[in-house]
This record gives sequence, structure tokens and C-alpha cells, in this order.
Amino acid sequence: MGKRLLLACSGGLDSVVLAHLSVWSDLDVTLAHCNFNLRGEESDGDELFVRNLADELKTEVEVKPFNTQEQVQLGKGSVQMVARKLRYHWFNELMDDKGFDYILTAHHTDDNLETFLINLSRGTGLDGLSGIPAQNDKVIRLLLNFSRNEILDYAQKEKIKWRDDSSNQDNKYLRNKIRLEIVPQLKELHPTFLENFKQTQTYLHQTSAIVEQHIEALKKSLFKREGDRFEINIERLRELQPVEAYLYQLFNTYGFTEWGDVKQLLTAMSGKEVHSKTHRLLKDREYLILSKMELDNKETYFVSEKKCNVETPVPLKMDEVKTIGETSKNTIFLDKEKLNYPLILRNWEKGDYFYPFGMQGKKKISKFFKDEKMDVLSKEKQWLLCSGNNIVWVIGKRLDERFKVDDSTKTILKITLSV
Repeated sequence: MGKRLLLACSGGLDSVVLAHLSVWSDLDVTLAHCNFNLRGEESDGDELFVRNLADELKTEVEVKPFNTQEQVQLGKGSVQMVARKLRYHWFNELMDDKGFDYILTAHHTDDNLETFLINLSRGTGLDGLSGIPAQNDKVIRLLLNFSRNEILDYAQKEKIKWRDDSSNQDNKYLRNKIRLEIVPQLKELHPTFLENFKQTQTYLHQTSAIVEQHIEALKKSLFKREGDRFEINIERLRELQPVEAYLYQLFNTYGFTEWGDVKQLLTAMSGKEVHSKTHRLLKDREYLILSKMELDNKETYFVSEKKCNVETPVPLKMDEVKTIGETSKNTIFLDKEKLNYPLILRNWEKGDYFYPFGMQGKKKISKFFKDEKMDVLSKEKQWLLCSGNNIVWVIGKRLDERFKVDDSTKTILKITLSV
């Protein structure tokens, strides 16, 4: 492989065999052992065993103790869930700090079967039934095609020693119950049950690959990129049948889980939206707009009279000029003496109004946005240049009539939005 590998080693049969095989294959591995301090002296014995194993194999070892029960009592999840989070958080830290390229874990075919049955019992789709992937980003599972019995036979043949975890016999854990009670009965149904399961997994992965190719092609057709977001035509979405299945396949990678709410967006009023932890899906007229979640930006920025260039939150260039040149949405000329410094840059707020250049009377910003056919996300990101409480410029859109250059103007200020 030619890469630095971090091998998750509990001291149990599977990870110890993987450690031996990796070293014998001349892979550059470092053992990583988590002491979750859940079984007293037994946990400490596992740690000592892994340290000695590293000495025996002449490889490096990293060890980390955890107060797992404290995290469980703080409501961070079940023991198994907390342990998994702690384990992978530490692994990722090691990868960043010490330059490891991949994490090796010792998952095998029996683990895959147990995961399949757990997902099946909870209700799942094709992804859940496809089981544990051989590689998931930086995590590689080299033993996934081998059964627990094959690993055991190899360890016994090579006289490899390992530690047995007593908690693996505790039926209060769902995975243990499936491993100890359900899987043995399934294997009794057919002498080649495990091989048949592996073949089924192959078919499921192939089907999943076909679905993925179809969905990627569909996304290229449906998802129209507009800057930092996607616009998706709702009418085309509604033509897809079964629509719930398509919505899942199109949007699940963005973290959405409430599929009833997503489906309701197709017929909801404009402005309705659904959030995942990372993204928002907004109904805007005949489109759904998909964008990353952003923190509400209500900051205010001040621009002094001496400042000629502004970088944040929008790039502006300010110059005093002798005459009015060519104007556009991104270039304005105004009477500098009508301004009160410091100028203010802020987002629009409910109730804001201005006097649009070239028009009689004032207009609410919200009405101006509507006339401009701006969607909700564009409104949220719109910046205003203000002099005190008065709006000078809806940046990139329209100058305020009150600040225009006239016959009495002595100093002309040119402001350009760099795009």
C-alpha cells in the first residue's frame, strides 16, 4: 500500500489476526487501542495485551483511556454509541496530528450479517441492506470477505493469542443477541447460509451501483447550479414516480430525513422550508432551492470617510471623481456631502424603505425585492449601504434618489461593487 496505517486493535480475535497479517505483509501499521474503562481489570488487561502485542510485532502503538460511563450519564447516547463516537473521534485526531493515511478495522462477514439484520429490524432501504462497505472514505476493512470461523481457524493454526471480551456474551446488547441467538439459527437453515448472504450482498451492491448511476445522471439534469446553491424544478420532480423514493435518493446525501416534510414542499406556499443539520431546502415559486445552512448574518460594518476600499462583507471601491461616468447596477455616483460618516453596511430588515433612483416617492425594500423577483436566499444575502438610518444603495441593485448628484453637488463619490 505504501501508506501509513492506523489499525484499530481491541485485543480480540479479529483485530489481533489483522495486526499479525498486516505486519507479516510488511504494511506500515501502528496499533491504536481504546481503553473505555468499562470492565475494570479486564479493560486494563486488554490494554496491556495490546502493548505487548505491539512489542511482539515490533510496531508502534497508541493508547487512549476514556471515561465512557461519564459520557453516557451526560446523555450522549448508549454505551456502544458513545464508545463508537469516542473511538472514531480519537482516530481522526491521530490521523490529523500524526499523518496516518487510513484506518484499518477488522470487520468480517459475520459483522456484516449482524449489521444487515440490525438495519432490517429497524427498517431500512437499499443502503442499509447493502451492509458494511469494504472502504468508507479513510476506513478500510480488509477482512470483510472472511467469516469469523475462517479467522478463528487461521488464528488457531498459527497459534495466535488473543483476548476474549466478556461483554460480548451480554444479551442486553442488540448486536450480541443477534450474534448469539439469531445468526446460529439462520446458519442451521442452510449449510451455506453465510456464502449465500455474501452473494446476496454482491447483488445488492450491484443494484445500488445502478441506482447511484441513474440518480447522478438525474441530478445533472435536475439540479441547476446558481452560485452557491442548486435550483430544482418542482414540476419535473413531481413527474418522477414513485416520488418518495426519488426524493430520498436525490436528497438523502444532504442529511434530510423527514421525507413527508420534503414531499409537502412540492405543494407548499413559497417561503416554506425544511432543514437538515447541514442544508436547507426552500420552496420558491416553481423551484426548490437547495443550499448549505449558514448562520444568520446580522452583523453591521462601518465604513470611515478615509476608507477607499472595502473587502468585507462586500468588495467596494470608493473614489472621488470630477464628473459622472457610465453608471450601472454595480457602479453608482452620489453626492458625498449628503452622506453622514461612518457609512453602515448591513442586511435588510423588516420595515426598511428607500426612494428608488428615477422614481417618485418611497418604496419598501420588501416590495422592491418582490418586483425584482428575488428569492428568499437572495434577499437574506442582500447588503445595504446606509447613511445613518437612510438607505443610500441597495448594493448591486438601485441607488437612493436622495443621494444622487445634482447641480449643487460639489464632491462626487463613485462607488463600484467588484464582481
